[in-house]
Amino acid sequence: MEIQTNSNRSPHGESKLDCFHCDGLINRNGGDTAEVSVPLSLPGKRTTQTEGENLHRLRDRKFLLEDKKRLCALALGTALLGILLMVIHAEICPFVYKPGSKIALIINCSISLSTGCLLVLIIAFHYKDIRLFIIDHNQVDWRIAMTSHRVLVITLELLVCSIHPVGTYWKVGLYGNSSSPAQLCVSSHHSEALLDIELLLSVLMFLRLYLVHRAILLHSKVLLSASYRSIGSLNNINFTFRFVLKVLMNKHPARTLLVFILFFWLTASWMLTLCERQRQVSTGHMDTALWLIAITFLTVGYGDVSPITSCGKAVCLFTGVMGVACTAMLVAVVTEKLALNKGEKHVHYFMLDIQISKRIRHAAANVLRECWLLHRTNITKGNRGEHRRHQRCLLEAIRIFRQLRLKQRKLRDYVSEMVDLPKMQMIMCDLSANWNNSYRELEQRIFSMEQKLDDLSHCFQQTSELLSQALRHRNPEIR
Repeated sequence: MEIQTNSNRSPHGESKLDCFHCDGLINRNGGDTAEVSVPLSLPGKRTTQTEGENLHRLRDRKFLLEDKKRLCALALGTALLGILLMVIHAEICPFVYKPGSKIALIINCSISLSTGCLLVLIIAFHYKDIRLFIIDHNQVDWRIAMTSHRVLVITLELLVCSIHPVGTYWKVGLYGNSSSPAQLCVSSHHSEALLDIELLLSVLMFLRLYLVHRAILLHSKVLLSASYRSIGSLNNINFTFRFVLKVLMNKHPARTLLVFILFFWLTASWMLTLCERQRQVSTGHMDTALWLIAITFLTVGYGDVSPITSCGKAVCLFTGVMGVACTAMLVAVVTEKLALNKGEKHVHYFMLDIQISKRIRHAAANVLRECWLLHRTNITKGNRGEHRRHQRCLLEAIRIFRQLRLKQRKLRDYVSEMVDLPKMQMIMCDLSANWNNSYRELEQRIFSMEQKLDDLSHCFQQTSELLSQALRHRNPEIR
């Protein structure tokens, strides 16, 4: 298979790529690019042949991006359909299927058909991605884009998307020549090894959900915005799923975490139910599985219920790890929401400073009052008990006054550390600009003063010449 790219040749028929580096062969955005709006031609200028080819490339790139987004959406929908059919097959199997029923075979055939469609969509997506790579790098041979990393990614995606339960076909093969009526439900009549394989394939179908991050990336408003792309290219920012996830967490942190936690809770609970259903234990029911996943996710672990099978233990272990990560993100989000912004901090600390200043004035007044009372006691020569009481009160007032002064000093030091660095940078830039303007004005004034001095010296020279001529005219004998 060879990809035709007639619009990617230069007017001289040569490739425009001067250097052949391995890093240049890999797309900076991981194969998930977005549309960038650029001016097609300057107003009043006739479009040349090179500009026409660039316009053709931009048009092809726009169509390829739209095809990639459409194929990614279709692939995600097909993957979710296959997972839904697998869930229906696992849930209604023990209750609906009867001996000789063909419902299981029909549902498994539907799952296999959706898997085949998903593989075709994945191949078509990477075909469009390779064509987009060729347009971006102005190459002719499509095999240049087939790096080892790209081949490995495509192979891994095809392997992950091809996983689906096939136990029904094995059952048909085992009992195809048998006269005894046998159920097609694999969850009740297959051997232990076949049940384990069927269970593992059903659980691994959830790996198809990796397509969610690609769909979010390709349909993100951040990625599709020309302003974001232009500013990002100037700052060497790669628009990957990590960047889009950071933007979502900054814009809608609570909503993003809530959706992820609910989806993970329901999915992990159903997987635990599927793993524990064969042993007929309490964790094989959905309500108990929801409780076990919740306490495991929150890292509480009461110990009232626990998984029995190895699959269930693996699900609970993964749930605990995800719970720790989500708890850390939740704590960070709550801390950010409860933290004061800059304006609120300035108002709060300003009011604290005013209150401490009032308390310092009262403490200083108490110190003066106790000093006066102690001095009056010494003058009147009162009893010793009253003298000691006023001394104790004076020492206590001095201690309170010192503590308040120390607290005020710490508060002002903390407020001084809160100075906004960009604001200080702007202030310094303004001062530097003012100094530059003053220096230019001073230079202009010095230059004008030099010109005036030159004019004055020229005038003095002309005046001296005129005076000498006038003197010679009056007294010709004076030479």
